[in-house]
Parts: sequence; structure tokens; C-alpha cells
Amino acid sequence: MGDYKKAMEVMKELFARDYQFALATAKDNIPSVRFIDTYYENGSFYVVTYFLSQKVQALTANSHVSLCNDMYRFNGNAYNIGHPLLPENAPIRLKLIKEFEPWYFAHNNENDEHMCYVRIDLKDGFFYKDGTGYKVDFIEKVAEQFPFANDIVTV
Repeated sequence: MGDYKKAMEVMKELFARDYQFALATAKDNIPSVRFIDTYYENGSFYVVTYFLSQKVQALTANSHVSLCNDMYRFNGNAYNIGHPLLPENAPIRLKLIKEFEPWYFAHNNENDEHMCYVRIDLKDGFFYKDGTGYKVDFIEKVAEQFPFANDIVTV
């Protein structure tokens, strides 16, 4: 199996579920970071959010974003793909409802016209699993595997 194919299988194992990341955006050259819930599928992370939120306003002005948690890190471009009830969002909506089931409807009002989904198309990233690190270029569809031990010591 090729490195890229293996990396994509590990991505699915790790992130095709409700997974929290710190999302970094920048508007007017001022960075901002917040934690978000994500769901991964086919080279993109999906986020359920609100059009009037600071994060959506920032990514509308500048689509370049970064995600980070537990030494996992990714860079990509984020796009507001519209309201959950748009016909084109039906397939991802079903997956997001299932993955975010404990809180989806408790924290989101699909009758609100400002509710939206954000898709983060990945450019590159680093993650690890079971002693193997993966450095991935999602654009060129290439990956590098290498031995990796998460041994950061905090004081």
C-alpha cells in the first residue's frame, strides 16, 4: 500500500468523527484562535457554525486557516458552503447530524437562516498513530511516513 493511501486510512480512523481542533484564522492581519468540533471526509474537515460568527467573518475575508490539537496540525482553505438545508449539503448534513448527535440539535437551529456549514479543504498536514508520523501534501496527493514518538515533556 502506498504512503498516501495509508495516510488517508489513518486520517479516516482518527478524524472521521467528532474531533476538536483549535482553528486559527486571520482578519486584517490579526490572528484569532478558537476550539471547534470537526468531522473529516475526503480531504476536508467540516464545521457546523453560524454565519455571523467571528470565525466565519474572518475566513470570508481570508480563507487561509490552520487546525491544531495534540501535535496534529493542518493548513487549508475554509469556505462557507451555506445553510444545512441546501440540497447540495444534504449528504454531509446526514453525516454531521450522526457524528454530532449528542449536541447537534441542542446547539443548532436549522430554522435560523444564519446557520451554516464550513468546509476546510486541506493543503498539508502532520499527524501520527501507533509510532508512525505522516506528513501529507493533500494537493499533490503524496505522503511521507516515518517513525514518530510523541514524547514532548511539559514542565
